[in-house]
Amino acid sequence: MTKDTLLNQQLEAIIEGEENFIANLSNASALLFENLNDINWAGFYLYDGITDELVLGPFQGKVACIRIRNGKGVCGTAFNTSRSFIVDDVHAFDGHIACDAQSNAEIVVPLVKDGKKIGVLDIDSPTFSRFNENDQKELERFADILLKHSKI
Repeated sequence: MTKDTLLNQQLEAIIEGEENFIANLSNASALLFENLNDINWAGFYLYDGITDELVLGPFQGKVACIRIRNGKGVCGTAFNTSRSFIVDDVHAFDGHIACDAQSNAEIVVPLVKDGKKIGVLDIDSPTFSRFNENDQKELERFADILLKHSKI
């Protein structure tokens, strides 16, 4: 069993029976931040359809950008395309939005429930090429568990 799989089991146990989305996002970001190695930010951006922006949600880490325009940066691009992104070097990503100059790699997983785009899970690392396809697979499963248990 990998540590990521264990995280998914821990998430299931923590949010079992709790439907409040914000409470579940809060515990999920803390779980990731406390258990993933070599990261400096873990959290969520939630979609605001009125402004067509992703708005900062529950997170762990340094102060973050509050609003990200749909389609901009790694988070906005992942949200807009509904696909996960692994960025080995955020400085080479065209249009990257730098909230923390110490972040060098990023993984973003879109949150989609019943075809409705909700937001994104965003994790940053100070280490280049920190994330891989296994991380993506496990974090996509993590997001699915989170959405399954939450009332949105």
